[in-house]
Amino acid sequence: MTRDFTPLFRTAIGFDRLAQMVEGLQDTSPTTFPPYNIEKTGEDAYRVTVAVAGFAPDDLDVTVRDNTLLVSGRVQQPQGEKVATLYRGIAGRSFERRFALADHIVVEGASLDNGLLHIALKRVVPEALKPRRIGIATVNAAQKVISAELPASEAPAQAA
Repeated sequence: MTRDFTPLFRTAIGFDRLAQMVEGLQDTSPTTFPPYNIEKTGEDAYRVTVAVAGFAPDDLDVTVRDNTLLVSGRVQQPQGEKVATLYRGIAGRSFERRFALADHIVVEGASLDNGLLHIALKRVVPEALKPRRIGIATVNAAQKVISAELPASEAPAQAA
């Protein structure tokens, strides 16, 4: 069942991300291809490793849009030589894998090594959102004291 959330986009300002998240929840078909790992490589660094055996760098596409990392692969059929495959154990089908990214996650780069696609991610919090310490200033106590003593020459005369 597919639902159309277009009316929600037209009538609500600022809720478009919420509507996109609800649309993303509709996809109930579990996908297991290609297998992947998500690793934490540092305090604010992560790596997504996707097993893409049989795919060339030109066959793969890594895209980031609306806090979603999209990894897709399209196999191009070899030209020329015709080979009859007796058993197919290496999947050569096209795929599309989506990863939801948290706020302030930036893709630093991607590399293909021995059939594994490594995508480096880093959390970069803007300076305006980082916690900052506010210093507390003290006022010198001597400046606040008001002297109540007057010199004897200026003291008012007491009435007898």
